[in-house]
Amino acid sequence: MDIAVTRKRNKMRGQQRGRSVDAVALQQVLALLGDKPRRRDLLIEHLHLIQDKYGHLSAEHMTALASEMKLAPTEVYEVASFYHHFDLVKEGHHAPPELTIRVCDSVTCELNNAHELIKALDGKYEGKIRIQPVPCVGRCEQAPVAVVGTNPIPFADLDKVSQAVDNDQRHADTPDCIKYEEYVKTGGYQLAKNIADGSLDKEAVLTTLEDSGLRGLGGAGFPAGRKWRIVGDQPAPRIMAVNIDEGEPGTFKDRYYLERDPHRFFEGMLIAAQVVGTDAIYIYLRDEYAGIRKSMAEELDKLHANPPVDLPHIELRRGAGAYVCGEESAMIESIEGKRGMPRLRPPFVAQVGVFGRPTLEHNMETLYWVRDLIEKGADWFTSHGRNGRKGLRSFSVSGRVNKPGIHLAPAGITVKELIAEYCDGMLDGHNFYGYFPGGASGGILPASMGDIPLDFDTLNEYGCFIGSAAIMIFSDQDKARKLALNAMKFFEHESCGKCTPCRVGTSKAVKLMSKQDWDQPLMKELSQTMGDASICGLGQAASNPMQCVLNYFPEELAQDTE
Repeated sequence: MDIAVTRKRNKMRGQQRGRSVDAVALQQVLALLGDKPRRRDLLIEHLHLIQDKYGHLSAEHMTALASEMKLAPTEVYEVASFYHHFDLVKEGHHAPPELTIRVCDSVTCELNNAHELIKALDGKYEGKIRIQPVPCVGRCEQAPVAVVGTNPIPFADLDKVSQAVDNDQRHADTPDCIKYEEYVKTGGYQLAKNIADGSLDKEAVLTTLEDSGLRGLGGAGFPAGRKWRIVGDQPAPRIMAVNIDEGEPGTFKDRYYLERDPHRFFEGMLIAAQVVGTDAIYIYLRDEYAGIRKSMAEELDKLHANPPVDLPHIELRRGAGAYVCGEESAMIESIEGKRGMPRLRPPFVAQVGVFGRPTLEHNMETLYWVRDLIEKGADWFTSHGRNGRKGLRSFSVSGRVNKPGIHLAPAGITVKELIAEYCDGMLDGHNFYGYFPGGASGGILPASMGDIPLDFDTLNEYGCFIGSAAIMIFSDQDKARKLALNAMKFFEHESCGKCTPCRVGTSKAVKLMSKQDWDQPLMKELSQTMGDASICGLGQAASNPMQCVLNYFPEELAQDTE
């Protein structure tokens, strides 16, 4: 090959090809980034800066960001277009309205007439404000929920939403949580100090954790103590990744605890970091929790300003609207600034996780209980339980009950006991008809199966699971098949598209479930294929609600979905 041609090609490799960089857009991007690092893993964080400032992502801004971060524009585009909360505007197209009202239309909000609210808002604002149906926003006990800007409106109706718009209440309030000073006064961070100075043995902490039987409370239920040992045995440097994506319809427990006592979580996180030996911690928080993000950032600043122990590197990362990032490896991809697509395994994240390092991945609530377990002992935790089960569970209860919310109850309690003892019974005029025992993906069971203990492994034989303990209750005024269709539409919307069984299967299932008469043999075959061949838990569990209607609600199978 000609030497001059070779030199020209090598030179071109170092230049950006395609769209030229707009000088004004570049200056605007530089002003937003300031002295922030231009690392590849911060791409999503930088996209948020632009979106927050301008309300959308223009082609000019994305090209300028790509130039500044020394990335190909296609890399920026493919990441930005993956996440639902980024509004991409093509060149020559109009930007969306300045204000967006997002109305949750997932299971519990649908039960509470969310679609009627969407129609009313569309009629009132007629395109002047964007009205956007969205998946679960993590406030199921307050259904229906509308989010004006970032401000969630509980038990929303047209008047409440209109009032928030008229008063320009478009920013989420910071929750009134226990602050750093108050937490320390009540003994906070003393356990972390005791481990640091050697007065509390790390092996003793591990033993307590193992004896308690505490399992991962994000849904998978892997024994926490065993996970700490596995990761601790891996070569350093090790990393921790905390999953607070909480996108499962019906789940809001992480939000509940963080709104009240974030430092109890922070201390559990630091204890885990000390025992396992992690040098860095990445906290991945779902984007819908804007108020919590602000309070967590403020409290982390206080922690850094007056550290009770030597702190590892801590970064609070912001999700961008992708349910699949609740899957641990997809979350890690997102932390690295990529599309949140699940990885093939092995290797497992305990061996090859964030930036290729051994990673301790935990749900927030698992770490939240670490302080209580060490202070009170494993026997305190195991002394609770019913029906042969041990421990406590934070049940996110929503639906047709008088008292929805977070209920800390014995593991193994039945849904009938939960409704009667913790939820003050069913709403007037509603008779218990059925329930989701583990969020949208955990399946659906009829009231006649309401005496099954609710815990890990107790529901497996029925084609269900408890997951993150999100219990959605419905009544004789509802239809299981309609709610199962709602769940399947959610999975279709949230599929990352990486594997065909999930991407095509959820779409095919929605079409089949929308028909008046269900093709049961075909649906069963589809369910089997999705469960066996999907890469991650989204596709593997997506067919559970459909399969449960086939198994447990035969009386509904010939009824209209309307």
